[in-house]
Amino acid sequence: MPEPVRPHSLPVNAAAITQAHQLYCQWTGQSLRLGFDRERMWYELLRQGYSREDLRRVITYLQREIRAGRRNVGALKLSNLLQPDRFEEDLQISRVRLRPSPSPKPALPSPPPLSAAQQQAGRQRALQYCRQIKATLR
Repeated sequence: MPEPVRPHSLPVNAAAITQAHQLYCQWTGQSLRLGFDRERMWYELLRQGYSREDLRRVITYLQREIRAGRRNVGALKLSNLLQPDRFEEDLQISRVRLRPSPSPKPALPSPPPLSAAQQQAGRQRALQYCRQIKATLR
């Protein structure tokens, strides 16, 4: 069953394929020829609606992961990068990791414990308020 086309997809033509390939080469520092087999892989990826921004995001993410030693340099191989399932997974992971997690709210320091006299005075005030409320409801 064919993959659904993403909503913001542009028409896939030779110019779009050539531009995507040139950007890949520029961003990775490689110089790879664009033969028919690679054109077909680019076509399949772009046909699914992935953009140049998606490509840049995945390449940047993979480069960062490679530098950190969490991914193998082979992840940037064109034949690996252009596999739609892998590209989609890397794109999703890159989005998750780029969002900062919400910072926990600083805990307010707890007040010092009340003395027995303070607790008793608080109980008396609460009882007085309850009596006032009860009186107003009558």
